[in-house]
Amino acid sequence: MDPSSTTKSWSIHTRPEIITKYQILSRIGSGAYSDVYKARRISDNLIVALKEVHDYQSAIREIESLQTLQHSPNVVVLHEYFWSEDEDTVLVLEYLVTDLATVIRKAKKEWDGGLSVAEIKRWIVQILLAVDACHRSSIIHRDLKPANLLVSADGVLKLADFGQARIRLAPGFVSVHDNTQPQSQESSVYQQHKTLIEPETANQEHRLNLSEVPLGTIEEYGPSDEFKSKESFYDTDKETNFPDADTSCLATCTTSDVEDDILKSNYSYETNDGGTESGQLTSVVGTRWFRAPELLFGSTNYGAEIDLWSLGCIISELFTLQPLFPGTSDIDQLSRIFTVLGNLSEEVWPGCAQLPDYRIISFSKVENPSGLASCLPNRSQDEISLVKKLLCFDPAGRATAMELLHDKYLNEEPLPVPISDLRVPSPSHGGDHGSSSDEWGDGQDMGSDSDFDEFGGFNVTKGSGDDYSIRFS
Repeated sequence: MDPSSTTKSWSIHTRPEIITKYQILSRIGSGAYSDVYKARRISDNLIVALKEVHDYQSAIREIESLQTLQHSPNVVVLHEYFWSEDEDTVLVLEYLVTDLATVIRKAKKEWDGGLSVAEIKRWIVQILLAVDACHRSSIIHRDLKPANLLVSADGVLKLADFGQARIRLAPGFVSVHDNTQPQSQESSVYQQHKTLIEPETANQEHRLNLSEVPLGTIEEYGPSDEFKSKESFYDTDKETNFPDADTSCLATCTTSDVEDDILKSNYSYETNDGGTESGQLTSVVGTRWFRAPELLFGSTNYGAEIDLWSLGCIISELFTLQPLFPGTSDIDQLSRIFTVLGNLSEEVWPGCAQLPDYRIISFSKVENPSGLASCLPNRSQDEISLVKKLLCFDPAGRATAMELLHDKYLNEEPLPVPISDLRVPSPSHGGDHGSSSDEWGDGQDMGSDSDFDEFGGFNVTKGSGDDYSIRFS
C-alpha cells in the first residue's frame, strides 16, 4: 500500500517490527487520534485490525483494560501491541465484521418483524456478560453504546474501544498487575449462557511494562463519601485524554452505515477539552444519548453505575429499534430524561443536590412524566421491568449486570436462541467499511462536550414546549 494514499498518519508503514509481521491491506477508519487498518498476519494469514493510537493516555488505558480482560469471551481480543517512546502505539486486535448498531438498523429497516424476543435475549445476555466481566475486574468502560458492541460473523458479541476506560481497585479485588483474576462467584446463568470461545492469549513479545508507566497515568483513588454506592470505582483524569471522533466503533475495523444526520451527531465521540482536578474523573465522557444523569450534571465522583445507565439505554433500543433519549444537547438530553422519569430531586436520589451543576440548571416541574412503559410500547411487563432496573436516578438503585443475568425474563420461555442462530448483517462494503470520516463526520459539529463550559454562573429554565431560558449571573 502506498503511504502517500493516506491523508493523516502513515508511520505504521515504515516500522519494520510491524511490516515484517503484518501485511497492511487498507486503512478502514480514521480519526483525529487514531487510524485503523485491516491487515493480514503473515505467519498464518489471520486477518486482524491494526489500531494506531496517537494519544498516549488512551493507548495505555486500552492496553491495560484489554490485558486484564484477555480471557473474557465477550471482550475484543488484543493479540499484541507495539510501543516505543518515539512512536505511536499500535494495537493488534481481532477483526470483526459488524456491530450492534448495524444489527439494530438492519432489523428496523430490512428484517420482517424486527428482532425476535429470543434473539433480543441472546444479545442482552452477551452484553451483560461483557459488562459483568469489566465490573468484576474493576473496570468502568465509560462509553457503552451499540457501536462499541462489535459482532463476529458467527454472532459472538464483543465489547471494544476501551480508550476511555478506567481501572480502579475496590475491596475484594486483587491488583490488575497480578496475573490472577478477581475472585467472584459465577452465577448459574453466567455458566449456562457464556460463550464457549477462548480468545488467543495475548502475545508477550511487545508488551509494555506497565510498572514503568509514569506516575499519574493510571492512578487509583479511594471512593468519595459523597456519592458512595455499591461497587463504585474511582480513578483520575489528571491529564487530558482526547477520545477519538471517528473511530469509536473501529477498534476491530467495523463502522455503521449511518444515514441520518442526527445519528452522525450521536455515534461519535465528543472531544474532551481538558482535565479535571486531581483525584477526580471527568464528567465529559461517553456519548450523550447513553450518558448517565450524574455525568450530565457534572459529577466527577461516580462509579461503574454509569455503565449500567448506558446498558439500560441499549436494552431499550433493542426492544424498540430506536434510541430512547436522542438528545441534541446536554440540556435537551436532561429534558428528555425528565419528561419520561420526572424531575431529579432529593426525594428520588438523596444527595443529588451535591452534584456540581444541580443548582445551576433548573427545569420546570414535569407534572405528569410519561414513564418508561410509554417508551416501550407492546413490550411485556418483564421487559419494561428489566429496563426500569437500570434507568433510575439513584446510581445505588441500578441493578448490576450479574443481577440481571439472574432476572426471570432471561430464564423463562422463550429462552435465548443459540448464538449460531443470530442474524448477523453482512459487511456493507465487501468486508471493508471504508473511511469512517466519510460516514461519521469529524465530530466537531457538536462543539464543546458541555453546553456550559464557556459560561460562568447561569440558570437554564425549561418552559412550555421546547423553549428554554438561560439566566446569567
